Amino acid sequence: MKRLSSQIVLILVGLIFLGVANASAQKEMKKETVLLAAEDLKWEPLAGAPPGVMSVKLWGDNTKGAYGGFTKFPAGFKAPLHYHTDATKIVVIKGAYTYNGKKYGPGSYVYVTAGLKHESGGVADSESIFFIEQSGKFDLNIVEQSNKK
Repeated sequence: MKRLSSQIVLILVGLIFLGVANASAQKEMKKETVLLAAEDLKWEPLAGAPPGVMSVKLWGDNTKGAYGGFTKFPAGFKAPLHYHTDATKIVVIKGAYTYNGKKYGPGSYVYVTAGLKHESGGVADSESIFFIEQSGKFDLNIVEQSNKK
């Protein structure tokens, strides 16, 4: 019975922590209306990503915690097998997002669970732009491939 009580307390503490983290990210969001034309977006290299990957911050801070923004892959970009600590929500805007070899074009939605190993990238003939949102900071954890056959 004590073990069950301890587990319930741990679960409640975890839920409270998640609620506080989400509330903190919500507070960072601007309270006023935000209108950004495409030509006003400030593209910058995505911290922690391979060279050539660019991003636009819309809310939050992708180096510290929850965030939302745009990501741009150059034509032909491919990321090696990797995973992210937090789940990733993606809406494709231009080009295509390639997930484990399958292309998802404009208007597609891709949800990748936390810790799931996958390969991703864009397409050869166009840059790819998509909206991305995560509940934690961006990370790209490369999975070393085994040379065993």
